[in-house]
Amino acid sequence: MAVYDGFEPAIGLEVHAQLQTATKIFCGCKAAYGAPPNSLTCPVCLGLPGALPTLNKKAVEFAAMMILAVGGTVHRRSSFARKNYFYPDLPKGYQISQYEQPVGGGGSVAYQSDNGSLGVCRLSGIHLEEDAGKLLHGGEKEGTTRIDLNRCGVPLIEIVSEADLRSPDDAYSYLLKLKQLLQYVEVCSGDMEKGHLRCDANVSVRAVGQEGYGTRTELKNMNSFKAVRQALRFEIDRQIDLLKAGGKVKQVTLLWNENARRSEVMRSKELSQDYRYFPEPDLPAVEISEAWLDGIRRALPELPDARASRFVLRYAIREYDAAVLTGSRSLADFFEAVMQYFDDGRAAANWILTVLLGGLREAGQEIDACRVRPAQFDQLLDCVKDGRVSGTAARQVLAEMIQTGSDPAAIIETKALGQISDPDRLLPVVDRVLARCDRAVREYRAGKTAALKYLIGQVIRETDGRARPETVNDLLGKRLKE
Repeated sequence: MAVYDGFEPAIGLEVHAQLQTATKIFCGCKAAYGAPPNSLTCPVCLGLPGALPTLNKKAVEFAAMMILAVGGTVHRRSSFARKNYFYPDLPKGYQISQYEQPVGGGGSVAYQSDNGSLGVCRLSGIHLEEDAGKLLHGGEKEGTTRIDLNRCGVPLIEIVSEADLRSPDDAYSYLLKLKQLLQYVEVCSGDMEKGHLRCDANVSVRAVGQEGYGTRTELKNMNSFKAVRQALRFEIDRQIDLLKAGGKVKQVTLLWNENARRSEVMRSKELSQDYRYFPEPDLPAVEISEAWLDGIRRALPELPDARASRFVLRYAIREYDAAVLTGSRSLADFFEAVMQYFDDGRAAANWILTVLLGGLREAGQEIDACRVRPAQFDQLLDCVKDGRVSGTAARQVLAEMIQTGSDPAAIIETKALGQISDPDRLLPVVDRVLARCDRAVREYRAGKTAALKYLIGQVIRETDGRARPETVNDLLGKRLKE
């Protein structure tokens, strides 16, 4: 538990995750990113008179998958409500959301706490709703604001946590874990740059030992998890300083000013009654059958924590490596596909986590779009294991594979990177090295065995790293005994 000069924070997060459906939640418009402004709209998502919404079944399925992934309960009956507020990018003047009967609730997210222990944050609910549009400030003419309504009606789930988080670092770790789960079950891309994952934070502070919570504020306009952590740190310090000076915290909504690194008052905090919720008259209640829900359960993938534990047991790799490998579903899938062909889990994990991922970063690529197929990667590992190519040369081969997607054998042949293990080819090189390194020879014969490593290195250098060290060691040993 993080303690700040006799105070402790209580943090709850509201995460809006855009569902990866092909169309919007209540109409047939495409739910796509990057289209020309106001090109993906229709009378339904614009809220024109007489237009009636129709629920997208896939959005309900995705919401149910996420609820099951966090161990929550999918309600067999849920309903929609109108959440009324007026904002330029909300043409209807209300948002179709869920209130008294959400699609699901409960569950929790386990994360690595900032003190190294396992933290658990409970979830109070997950509900479906439609997104609003987007305001575009500035642009062609300074001081102007334009409205793009393409995002209106895009399906969201709002994941609301209890105020169980006790530090900004814990909030950051929780968000990373939640994003991982969303991506694992493939209901949300998690791309914050495109607005597919957005977070608001509620935070209050109280004296250590005090029951109940202090007055909370809500932080908005945070475009990354790092920004959430920074904003929480600032707001916690601000509230503590205010209370220590004898002041009172006001319940307000704050905007996070990224450039100034400070929070700024946006408006007084709304309560549920301010939104004047009432049942959505144009949508019937959602009834979920047990058979349909069972189908969703069967479709759930193996979740990251369970998969990491299995990797440790099945492939004999370190827990840390298993956690990193299962950090993304694509990376875990790649590793497991490699292990269909290869028999050394630790070697495969090491090459993937250090060499492959490093090469992808240098090339500006993600594992999802990696040109190297698992079977090709296995071929390269076999070449290293069998001594057909050195570790140094294998790194060069892999860099070429990342760029071109070519087979390792072809690259090794074309670039002449294969190891030389033929004694007849290496013996003349060994003799040349011994002839010019007479000092190292004398030291070795005088009992300094470290001199042998120097001589091996000289032979390998003369062959541009291609000489097989084991063969060189044998040849040198024989020559030095003569």
